[in-house]
Amino acid sequence: MEESVYVGNAGKDAALDRGWLLGHFKEHGDPRHSDALEVKWGVHPRGEGRAQWVKGEVRTALLVLITGRFRMEFPGRSVLLEEQGDYVVWGRGVDHSWVAEDESVVLTVRWPSVPGYAVAHDDERTGSES
Repeated sequence: MEESVYVGNAGKDAALDRGWLLGHFKEHGDPRHSDALEVKWGVHPRGEGRAQWVKGEVRTALLVLITGRFRMEFPGRSVLLEEQGDYVVWGRGVDHSWVAEDESVVLTVRWPSVPGYAVAHDDERTGSES
């Protein structure tokens, strides 16, 4: 059973893989490998934002604010998360972007976990922090 259990620290482990804790991009055989979903512990300095909008999204996502002030942008709508536990959910086909208005920590869960969201000159592995 030991090989099916992974114990870690989100802050430390996230720093090793651009925030990603779980998803298709982890090695097969690692308990953190999943094609079903992705989990990210995002630590963002004030002013950091997406290099470009995510367009043609095929996943559903949940983003939860842990600390800070974090703004999600959607076509025709801006959502400010400012209290611990504030969250936003968006579905397939919803274009989006984001900016950390203050130093922020956010937890993002997306499903399914699919490759192909890398953005040039962007630290986000899969393209949507969310």
